[in-house]
Amino acid sequence: MADKMTYKQAGVDIHEAAELVGDINDLRARTESSRKLLQAFGMFAASYDLSDYKEPVIVTGCDGVGTKLEVQLKYDALESAGKDLVAMSVNDIITTGGDALMFLDYIGVGKIDKSKIQRLIGGMVEYLESCNCVLAGGETAEMPGIVPDGMIELSGFCIGAVEKPDLLDPKAVTPGDVVVGFASDGFHANGWSLVRRVIEANRSEFTDEEIVSLLAPTRLYHDVVAGVRAAGVKPHAMAHITGGGLIENHERFLGDMGAELEIPYWDNDAVQKVLAHTDDEDRFNTFNMGIGWTVIVPEADAEAVCAAGPGGTVIGRITDTKGVKVRVKG
Repeated sequence: MADKMTYKQAGVDIHEAAELVGDINDLRARTESSRKLLQAFGMFAASYDLSDYKEPVIVTGCDGVGTKLEVQLKYDALESAGKDLVAMSVNDIITTGGDALMFLDYIGVGKIDKSKIQRLIGGMVEYLESCNCVLAGGETAEMPGIVPDGMIELSGFCIGAVEKPDLLDPKAVTPGDVVVGFASDGFHANGWSLVRRVIEANRSEFTDEEIVSLLAPTRLYHDVVAGVRAAGVKPHAMAHITGGGLIENHERFLGDMGAELEIPYWDNDAVQKVLAHTDDEDRFNTFNMGIGWTVIVPEADAEAVCAAGPGGTVIGRITDTKGVKVRVKG
């Protein structure tokens, strides 16, 4: 009779996975300094008490890091990947005018490497602490034969809430409104299939230091949203500039309106090396082009919004003609 097999012999070590949950709990607990889960961490589902809200509207979002993750793994930038994962979902949530309350992650690996996973979660925790969002749980899946050795699957999920009267409605946008843009910290986590192709085709032009600089994590814009709130301004809309760039991310809610945008030159040497090898028009539909967040307000509020966070500047106006047009100053 053949020897009977164990789960561990099949490539999955459930005891290692259980130990990992305990190992990361101290990291995770840092995200509960202010907001806290209603019940203990580690249950089958996380719960959050919304009684502090009078008319809570739940907002949700999920995202990943895309093919940027391949470069992050190659250059051992795991903390950066964790930060990207958080920012891509949290930024989407706060475009509503609400708060990011809880975040969950999914990590798929061929074999659990506790050190690497702890570093990923360490990056997540650093960002979650800064925006007062609780790491509520997640899933680490060990899948030998499905996820190749050395690779990681990564997804993030965020749950937020907003008071119903405070929920932003892009239908409030009108021609003549001002578009205030806030600087990005790089390509963020979008357009990396093109970035990777450019670097591979022109590898001799890029130093390792330049490539690592391109891995700067997606900027969190919770400080901008808090600053806008503190100024007493309710925007007509806010946009997180991701895949599709300034054009698509505005056209999705402008309907029959449009925008004329003039953005500053993107002063980043490594970024400009990449852009030199991209199509003059396609780049505006692929990258954030140096602007990762926009706030649309009446002209009277533009100055206050520009001061709401670092890198704020007026980049254009809403028009009554359908379509968004973008050009670089100068």
